[in-house]
Amino acid sequence: MPTLDKIYHAAYQLEDVARKTDLILAPNIHCDNEIYLKTENLQVTGSFKVRGAYYKISQLSEEEKSKGIIACSAGNHAQGVALAAQKYGVPCLICMPDGAPISKVEATRQYGAEICLVKDTYDDAYNKALELQKETGMTFIHPFDDEDVIAGQGTIGLEILNQLKDVECVVVPIGGGGLISGVASAIKSLRPSIRIVGVQAENAASMFTSINQKEITELAGVNTFADGIAVKKPGVHTFDIVSKYVDDVVTVSDDEIATAILTLMEKQKIVAEGAGAVSVAAAMFNKLGISGKKVVCVVSGGNIDVNILNRVITRGLVMSGRRHTITVALVDKPGQLTQVSDIVAKCGGNVISVSYDNSDPNMAVNSCFLRLVLETRDRQQVEQIRQEVMNAGFKLVKDRIHKFSN
Repeated sequence: MPTLDKIYHAAYQLEDVARKTDLILAPNIHCDNEIYLKTENLQVTGSFKVRGAYYKISQLSEEEKSKGIIACSAGNHAQGVALAAQKYGVPCLICMPDGAPISKVEATRQYGAEICLVKDTYDDAYNKALELQKETGMTFIHPFDDEDVIAGQGTIGLEILNQLKDVECVVVPIGGGGLISGVASAIKSLRPSIRIVGVQAENAASMFTSINQKEITELAGVNTFADGIAVKKPGVHTFDIVSKYVDDVVTVSDDEIATAILTLMEKQKIVAEGAGAVSVAAAMFNKLGISGKKVVCVVSGGNIDVNILNRVITRGLVMSGRRHTITVALVDKPGQLTQVSDIVAKCGGNVISVSYDNSDPNMAVNSCFLRLVLETRDRQQVEQIRQEVMNAGFKLVKDRIHKFSN
């Protein structure tokens, strides 16, 4: 486990490299607590990962640097390692899963790293990196299960304590566990009364499962758009630290993560990637087990692929009741669409898409399904519209909502 002295040393080493990111009050994040955001999404390279990667490389011997550096990453650690290697003039090879966002791959390449794309998940990229390390003798920089890497991430904990003296709870995303291990080590060493909560995506809950089973557990697979925390197995060191210092580990769904991303963009003007938004999702959906407390949510990264952002926003709109689909079974005759549209308008909603389906062989020849996609205020307004449509004599059938696709 990293000592407090090592974390302070990391802070000293990072003074001219990593930003001391702002801690901002987020009054528009409505939940049972007073929320503050630690904006690591505005960090150099767009993620906290540069802290641990740079500190680790700064502690390498000249012999270790001369062999070159190899690492594995879904994207954010890759950029941190590549930036640090560039600053030290060290050759760098990064193994990345082939499903990593193109934006993260290209950003890593722009820092001068050589990229090796590996089929499937982060864990497959990790195994490939170990294989290449044995072949080449390059120095491996682990993304989370390393004392120096953890110490670098722990500098976030020191900053939080300096920025909010009366903080009562800190909420941290968990993938492999390096970030929360560093933050928890720093905070619990100085202020053990502060509650630390870790958050994972429910379809990539390796640390959550391991903590509950009291032993390191490897998942058969992971499935979440929060690629930065899609890790099948936590680290040995990180599992021990989380077991010792973290008060609770909770999970959030991809729908809840999408809602948090949308809320951060719309209400706080902050762009977060899926992994970075899980802490806010946990707070918004009251997963923390506390109320009325001053809570810091670490927004760990903002490197979201623009190609997925539109789908995430759409899913967030659906989850928050801002977009809703109704399907009406009716007789196919003039005036029907006008009647339904008038009801929606009178309730204050807006029709943004209309489609007909009269091809179902089980319906009458003169019948059809009218599908309307609505822009709405909230779930209460959705229910009002549905009720008014039924009161007018129309029959609603099961809404056909397109599920979010990873």
